[in-house]
Amino acid sequence: MGQELKRTDFHDEDYAVFTDRLKKETALLESWEQSDKLSHAPVSAGFELEAWLTDTALRPSPKNTDFMEAVDDPMIVPELSRFNVEFNGEPETLTGAGISRMHLALTELWQHAFDCAESMDMKLAMIGILPTVKDSDLCIANMSATKRFKALNEQVLRLRKGKPIKLDIQGEDRLQSEHMDVMLEAAATSFQIHIKVPRGQGGDYYNASKIASAPLVAVAANSPYLFGKNLWAETRIPLFEQAVSVGDWDYAERVTFGVRFIEKGLSEVFAANRQRYPVLLPQNTDRPIEKLDHLRLQNGTIWRWNRPLVGWDKDGTPHLRLEQRVVPAGPTIIDSMANAAFYYGLVTALANHSLRPHKRAQFFTTRDNFYAAAQYGLDAEIRWNHEDSQPMDQLILDEFLPMAEEGLNQLQIDEADIWRYLDIISGRARNKQNGATWQRRYVAKHGASMQEMLDAYIILQQTEIPVHEWPL
Repeated sequence: MGQELKRTDFHDEDYAVFTDRLKKETALLESWEQSDKLSHAPVSAGFELEAWLTDTALRPSPKNTDFMEAVDDPMIVPELSRFNVEFNGEPETLTGAGISRMHLALTELWQHAFDCAESMDMKLAMIGILPTVKDSDLCIANMSATKRFKALNEQVLRLRKGKPIKLDIQGEDRLQSEHMDVMLEAAATSFQIHIKVPRGQGGDYYNASKIASAPLVAVAANSPYLFGKNLWAETRIPLFEQAVSVGDWDYAERVTFGVRFIEKGLSEVFAANRQRYPVLLPQNTDRPIEKLDHLRLQNGTIWRWNRPLVGWDKDGTPHLRLEQRVVPAGPTIIDSMANAAFYYGLVTALANHSLRPHKRAQFFTTRDNFYAAAQYGLDAEIRWNHEDSQPMDQLILDEFLPMAEEGLNQLQIDEADIWRYLDIISGRARNKQNGATWQRRYVAKHGASMQEMLDAYIILQQTEIPVHEWPL
């Protein structure tokens, strides 16, 4: 959810003070990275899973406050809308059975929450976009009651000078809509994957993460429908990018794939945050500069698909990690953990290869690959290793899976877990069935409504059968 705010009304002085503190904190982080003062601890990993609350008719249920009181677990927090919640996991050292431990923790947390929701006549759905959500559901009345979300909405509209947010997505169908708030963002839920960056390798890991985005979003796509329209395999991508756009000038887009690879370290990204993006939430604190309060708050209002984060080890040593945001929620927990394993292995192999990540492709090719993969999923064709376009499903089998296996071996992940999770990725590529293709195939075969398809989806979601094996 991000940092909560103490107030929502800001003045010119607030912006001036915030900007000054942001400049100093950005310089401090750069000095930490350059002088090797960041964490030397082993690589660790984590996740955030966003989910939907639905009623008995499988429509969005705006009751997350009542639900969180009932579930009573600090690892579950509210999201932008009253019908979304977020599940968090404790970080695990990324070696041995680390991925399995995350899997078990999420399974137990999810089952407790699912049972609690059922006792309240609700269902939990992990899916990128709820097929039954309507445009009218995405309104201020359904915004979660936090000052952060209220302020964010006000500041985005202030920068837009009162102009409506326009949504225009062309896929199999075309969808156009206008909103005078940021609630369109609430239609997109994700499985955000975190990895702590090894010291001195921030640039290579960040660039590798961008390259990994295309095969990852293609194999994980699970958001083909919005408001009953058949759009992209992963419609979250254009939806989120347009939902919080703050204007028509350069660097106005707060959700972005970026404009280049970085050359040295992750502090370059934080410098860009300060130099290129207007401050949205100028909440000032008097805590020590080493807490980086202003830098982290500014970073939390720029939703790069590959976003660097600052955190602290248990002993107080600062570290940098990456948040990979391209993966949708669902379809099952084991599918989510397979996506995480694929990412951890792929980014590790790319970052540690003798051919540095940014030498494998021009940035613009990497960006084009990402959007092609988001639109067409496993049917996409992308350029790899400076060659002509090739089918994504075949590249996953021939190139990306062997790389992911190599990376997981470098991390010394248990062999049984490597095969367990990567076999799921392989199965999706072989069957050409991820969450998006299953949804489309089910609707086509049965002439199903969005409610009927979602009902079948939630039943299968709870079986923990990987989506590539789901029947039609």
